[in-house]
Amino acid sequence: MPSQTPPPIELPQPSASDPTTAHDGAALDLPVTDRTRITRMPERQRTDRAELYGILDDALVAHVALVRAGLPLVLPMGFGRGGDAIYLHGSTGSGIFRAMASGTPISVTVTHLDGLVYARSLFDSSMNYRSAVVFGVPTVVAGADKEEAMRIVSAHLMPGRWDEVRPMTKRELAATLVLRLPLDEASVKVRAHGASEAADDDEDRSVWAGVVPLRVTALPPETSALTPAGTATSAAAAAYVARTLGVDSGEAAG
Repeated sequence: MPSQTPPPIELPQPSASDPTTAHDGAALDLPVTDRTRITRMPERQRTDRAELYGILDDALVAHVALVRAGLPLVLPMGFGRGGDAIYLHGSTGSGIFRAMASGTPISVTVTHLDGLVYARSLFDSSMNYRSAVVFGVPTVVAGADKEEAMRIVSAHLMPGRWDEVRPMTKRELAATLVLRLPLDEASVKVRAHGASEAADDDEDRSVWAGVVPLRVTALPPETSALTPAGTATSAAAAAYVARTLGVDSGEAAG
């Protein structure tokens, strides 16, 4: 039988729990909806919008989920946050992006793994993490706003690089599809503590317990084959490496 197009998904409308708003009009607290309410360990849910921004700003890759031809699909994508929205970009020839541009609901998730938690049993062992899931329907960014959105994505992924390279051509802009997803409905969950233990838990104290912290760091830049010898390393690249390593940018450039 020929495949049938699935019926459109009804999106619940979030209701703000706090009328206080930020300078850009977004509620300071994230509204809790049926989709964003955390039922498993609800004490780990965060509703501070600034915490959502921090999780997004610290990430390079988001995983975007949607239903296409009746089947679930998840793809990793680079992105950038500007104000109370995130921006995704891809080729105008991409069927996935065209589907998202047509009003398809999506969810976007970002996760940071901050540590491995070694408890005295495997059952109690865990991970420290910061995670966010955003729900919504993306819209196409066009006109002058499109180039600004590309600048936002560039600044997020490679800070400072926009000013080091030539401007995008009209052809390149025309070949790029940019989508905007508002941060109206999002769920944030965080674990940031050590192993669960109690003085009277009868566990063997001779077994080590604790946390192995994790972080993402960059390695020294590697020059391309066709870059002339003696060309200075990109200041943007050196600064990025330095920031992840906590060293001077000159040292990072080698």
